[in-house]
Amino acid sequence: MIYKIVKYGNPVLEVVCEPVADSEFGKSELKQLVADMFATMYAAKGVGLAAPQIGLTKRITVIDPSSGEDPLQRLVLINPEILSKEGSLSEEEGCLSIPGFREPVNRAKKTTVRAKNEHGAWIEVTGEDLLSRAIQHENDHLDGILFIHRISPLKRDIIRRKIRKLEKAGEWE
Repeated sequence: MIYKIVKYGNPVLEVVCEPVADSEFGKSELKQLVADMFATMYAAKGVGLAAPQIGLTKRITVIDPSSGEDPLQRLVLINPEILSKEGSLSEEEGCLSIPGFREPVNRAKKTTVRAKNEHGAWIEVTGEDLLSRAIQHENDHLDGILFIHRISPLKRDIIRRKIRKLEKAGEWE
């Protein structure tokens, strides 16, 4: 199933998500949700997707820096916890929930995260560059933080005004 991606302005994007309960692991519903999240992300041509972006306030993200080209790069991070960050890198960032807008965002160059996969097994992943950025970006979603919260207030205000114009024109749902 391909979900509709929630756009900026929907309050679900700024909610701190609830952890996935241990009792949910191993169930077909969770496995199907993860599969649907990957399908939704690929359909939207993204490299990451967090549950709030499909309207769910659960601490689940899926990431694939290869955009579906390499199945070995697929990551499922449930109840993730960032353990460490190293270095700094400013690169342009966008978001499936804020389509059409990209801005430079400072992120750690290298990030280590601990999370459960869809089977409930603990995993630890260290990513650099794009993977590090995606881990941080998607983890932010789980805490109700969007990339525009990490840019200057002036640039954020310009984006908000452009979105309001799109809303008035009926081009932002």
